[in-house]
This record gives sequence, structure tokens and C-alpha cells, in this order.
Amino acid sequence: MSMRNILVAFNGSDSSVAALKYAASLARGEGYVTALVAHAQHESFDSRARWVPDKAREIIAQANADLLAGIANRFEALQAELGLGERLHFEQVAGRVDTVLAETARTYDLIVVGQDGVGEADDHVSIHPDRIALLSGRPVIVVPQDHDAEASHTHAVLAWDASRASARALSDSLGLLEDQGRVTVLTVGENTASRPVDDVLRHLDRHKVQAEHQPIASEPGVARALIAYCQQTDPCLLVMGAYEHSKFREDFLGGVTARVLRETPVPVLLSH
Repeated sequence: MSMRNILVAFNGSDSSVAALKYAASLARGEGYVTALVAHAQHESFDSRARWVPDKAREIIAQANADLLAGIANRFEALQAELGLGERLHFEQVAGRVDTVLAETARTYDLIVVGQDGVGEADDHVSIHPDRIALLSGRPVIVVPQDHDAEASHTHAVLAWDASRASARALSDSLGLLEDQGRVTVLTVGENTASRPVDDVLRHLDRHKVQAEHQPIASEPGVARALIAYCQQTDPCLLVMGAYEHSKFREDFLGGVTARVLRETPVPVLLSH
């Protein structure tokens, strides 16, 4: 168990609760979990500006305080159920949400986030896992809202295309893959000549991971192929590399990655 220091992006939404429960399931034994509430200003203007009336400042400050108190209360209600005792921590940090989470994650083994739906969380605590993956340099696990926290960790899928991103994903996930017991190395499409799948299988074998190769057709598209495979086989984890949509680091990820994160019914480990 090498994932001993886990950060969770917690904003009180049902998705972030699922993320926290998933992180706790990974940490059982000797792991530590920190639930971090990153929050920006709860308004479209700076309430500290001189032109803002004192009463308006008070209303805005109270709204912020009430929201954060509600998030803290939901965390406290989960503590006993998670069963981590003193290995579970809670923090609140003000700032740009994705930036705070990405910078904090750099001193953790990984960060776990929820697959937030549109409008599920308040705007000033909303999380964008794709941006966190691009900015943090750490693996990000995105957990679906309805994921069963008690599900066994016995079978993982590695989406492999021999790219730098997939190599990074393989390296970042080894600690988890060693715990899964069985890994399917998935290649999409017919062009596998340039993909050293045998080398990947040997690498996993040397880490005492039972692995097999499974090629699948790329129709009707890579994202749909990956999602369909996960729907059919129900693995406990999908591991994949992240790809930038453009040269701008703050941009959203490409269509394949974004769709997989949005629609895959199992947790997805994303590396960049």
C-alpha cells in the first residue's frame, strides 16, 4: 500500500462525499486522508471594494460563512462512518479553487475528486478535475457520484497507447495496481505495432501484478469504446493519461478525456 497520503477535494456535494468515501477505502490500514475545502469569493465583485455598502459586505460574508459551515457539518457527519479516526483531517483554504487544490496536491500521493454534475455545487467551490490534473503534476482520481465505496479493489483497467501521458499514468498508478490483484491492459484500435504491450505486461509482472492484454475496436470512437468496456466489465478503476486540447495550460482537456471523465461509471485515475 504506497498511497498513504491522500487529498480529497471536498465541497459538500454528493459527488465529493463519494470521493471522500472512496479515498477512505484506499486509506484503510495505514493511509491518511485530508479533506480540503477550497473556496473562492462568493460573488462576482470584490466585497472589499470601498463602494460596497457595509450591509452588503455583511450579507456576503454571512452567505460565505453559512455555506462553509454547511460543508463542515456534512464532513463531521461522515467521520464515524469513514472509520479513519485521527488519520482523517479537514482543512479550508481560500483562493482560486482549482489552483489551491492543484498546488496542495503536489505534496500528496494523489488527489481524489467527485464527478460533479452541472449545478451540483455552489460556483465558488466548484471543482474541475481536468484542470487540476494539468496544473498539479499529481494523479487525480475522479469518482462517480453513485460509486459503491464498499466495492472490492480487485480488477483495474489501464488504457495504453504508448504515449508519454499513458506512461506517466502507469507509473503514477503502480501503487494502486499492485493492490488490485488483476489488471487488463486495454489498447483501442488495430494499430498496435508501435505500442510495446509485451513490455508493459512484463513491467507489471515484475511488480507482482497479474496482467493481460485486451485489444478493442475504436468504433464508434475511443471515448465510447472505453466507456462501453467499463460498462460491460465493471472494473474497480480505469487508468489513463490526460491530453491537453490546446497549447494553453488552463484550457480544458481534449474531447476523449473530457467525455471519459464525464460518463465512465467507474473511478478514473488521470495523469498528465
